[in-house]
Amino acid sequence: MMAMIPVVRSILLSAAVLFATTSGLAQETYKKPPQAVLDVLNAPLSPDLAVSPSQDFAMLAVPETYPPIADVAAPMLRLAGERINPATNGPHRAQYVVSLTLKRIADGVESKITLPPNARAGRPRWSTDGKQFAFTNTVSNGIELWVGDTATAKTRKISGVTLNAAYGDPLNWISPQTLLVRLIPTGRGKPPAKPAVPLGPNVQETSGNAGPVRTYEDMLESPHDEALWDYYTASQLAFVEVSTGKITPIGKAAIFASADVSPDGKYFLVSTLHRPYSYLHPASQFPRLVEVWDYTGKPVHKLADLPLADKTPIGGVRTGPRSVQWQPLEPSTLVWIEALDDGNPAKKVSHRDRIVMLKAPFSGVPATEFFKTEQRSSGLAWLEKGRMSLITETDRQRKRTRTLLVSLDKPAEPRELWSRDTQDRYGDRGAPVTKITDAGNRVVVQSGDWIFLRGDGASAQGDLPFLDQFNLRTSQSERIFRSALGSYETVVALLRPDGSQFLTRYETPVDPPNYRIRSRSGEIQPLTKFGDPTPALRKVSKQLVTYKRPDGVQLSFTLYLPPDYKAGTKLPTLVWAYPYEYNDAETASQVSGSPSRFTSVSGASQLFFALQGYAVLDNAAMPVVGSLNVVNDTYIQQIVMDAKAAIDKAVEMGVTDRNRVGVAGHSYGAFMTANLLAHSDLFRAGIARSGAYNRTLTPFGFQSEERTLWEAPETYLAMSPFMFADKIKSPILLIHGEADDNTGTFPIQSERLYQALRGHGATARLVMLPAEAHGYQARETIEDVLYEMLNWGERFLKDAGANVN
Repeated sequence: MMAMIPVVRSILLSAAVLFATTSGLAQETYKKPPQAVLDVLNAPLSPDLAVSPSQDFAMLAVPETYPPIADVAAPMLRLAGERINPATNGPHRAQYVVSLTLKRIADGVESKITLPPNARAGRPRWSTDGKQFAFTNTVSNGIELWVGDTATAKTRKISGVTLNAAYGDPLNWISPQTLLVRLIPTGRGKPPAKPAVPLGPNVQETSGNAGPVRTYEDMLESPHDEALWDYYTASQLAFVEVSTGKITPIGKAAIFASADVSPDGKYFLVSTLHRPYSYLHPASQFPRLVEVWDYTGKPVHKLADLPLADKTPIGGVRTGPRSVQWQPLEPSTLVWIEALDDGNPAKKVSHRDRIVMLKAPFSGVPATEFFKTEQRSSGLAWLEKGRMSLITETDRQRKRTRTLLVSLDKPAEPRELWSRDTQDRYGDRGAPVTKITDAGNRVVVQSGDWIFLRGDGASAQGDLPFLDQFNLRTSQSERIFRSALGSYETVVALLRPDGSQFLTRYETPVDPPNYRIRSRSGEIQPLTKFGDPTPALRKVSKQLVTYKRPDGVQLSFTLYLPPDYKAGTKLPTLVWAYPYEYNDAETASQVSGSPSRFTSVSGASQLFFALQGYAVLDNAAMPVVGSLNVVNDTYIQQIVMDAKAAIDKAVEMGVTDRNRVGVAGHSYGAFMTANLLAHSDLFRAGIARSGAYNRTLTPFGFQSEERTLWEAPETYLAMSPFMFADKIKSPILLIHGEADDNTGTFPIQSERLYQALRGHGATARLVMLPAEAHGYQARETIEDVLYEMLNWGERFLKDAGANVN
């Protein structure tokens, strides 16, 4: 390894010289794709559905499709990993709904909810009894609180409430009539002004203790940033009695990471962030004080004052109490998890975590160790009855997970309910169905000795979602429902606590998604009748295709063919993929997705290529198989093998012209795209969106890679397409949001790869998207990205040396 260091330094020095060149970018106006694409893009969206806790009403919410670029480009503060709109004191680019409708489940009667004028409404929150709902409404200078009555569908604004949604959840029901909210502190004043003249340099210093950190974006950079963070994120807790509008402040203003009321309503569990902050770590790792307050907001017990989590090993966890919560079925009992291995997965220990409990009045009462887990605790769920919990532990190294049933009365007698490889989709038993208690806590639904599990139902035929009931006493499982072949039907909610009636979402390749009520006896009652918003897409055929790569690993892709396709016609083809790492060939060979879903296309989707005369190999499997520590050592060889197998299969089927195949992907899929162009001659062109191409810029790991650059320099260099820019001969389109917020995919990644390609005479185009993050949102942006992608295909795939044989 020492012999590699001069090589690394030499390459990085050469790269640094290249970085100094100018980009030669020119601004263009936004463009639009063909009308057939716009017709599908602009089709109305089907509503989302949320069932009330009382299971008698459903809320239909139509989300906003694509906001205008003016909204996306609105002022934004990038602080501590958060993005804040200073005008509203809420998140930059929050998700809104444009219409709300109440539907009575028993008879399907609908009531339209009247929203405020020019509403920018957040998704509604049901009260714990389902008789009311609350939602935010964002206006030009703040965020309002609105509540609605389920019986009348009428809504009203709660006067005197201005919510602070800059950090954390601004509202939560804690009883059928009471909301816990976060308010803008009274008398806050104006935001801190940036000094006109710098007071001095911004300095960071390390103590010599190792503290590896991922390459986060939007970190604090100066004392002024710290002051802005304090100003915008500090909030005042308060009760709001919705029947009267009475507002009762609680305690002092602080930066709340969380605030939860005990089931008996006597105490608050609060977690607050405090200085000293970090310029390298996001807010989630800042120092935090965990306390119990009484009902007036007076601190009565300090559980922990956790320091900055700057020494957490990669793949490890924070030391001290974590995942602190109330035990939902006791009046006021705290539960939390603590690492027994200093949070370090590399340490060899008999048990990695312990679960601790502490009862009121907290101070002067000893905490008790409830249970120890052999591996890292990755889930803790409480049953509705019987004083029992489901504890899940996961071995990251071996990729194994298991779930235990542990009784509060007999914690020394745990019983394993199920276990599997974390990547074994076929063996997934599903997730427990949960409900909200009257106090606002979530518990696992229980009917006698039975709980209910719902899952994707992955199989060799594709996903077949299911609902099972599982007996906690006998560990026997009984299937209540499974989606039929040829359809895709998921269980949305139980409508009766014994599982005799439940709500599903049903779709087929020709039937749009709709909701229906199913009974265990097989009776079906339609609840909604949404029509097909994009009939043009029904002419696009879809097929799940399976095949093998040379070493026997089973692969698959979903094949989309254009309208009126004639069998035997060889088409220009786009391969869209995203690589995943697997421990073994068996799990890598499993099929994902379903061929029986209704085809819908939104955003800057690759499926629009099918409307323009291309074959699309969507979600083409790109497994990289190997043990965790060395899987990436053969990354290049394996993705090339994966890609060739996909193309060979499509050519064998007679749908693909081998001379006109392109490859594309987003994020890690973009990284894959550039590598395939650098290390193979399989593709005529490529499209890479928002990727990272130089792994020396993510030196403390990426994806599942936990080795650092200094531990595995050969792998980091071999996997970096930037280092092989001179080998990329096929035209490549690089697209990147100028405000990318994803860890590691800094916009400079695309800019520098473009300059490297330009310097070596490659054919490349760089499109930087103003104001856009890792995912693209503005209507103008999405239209332009589709134009760029389809135009790139027209130039370099569709008419490039067609093979008519």
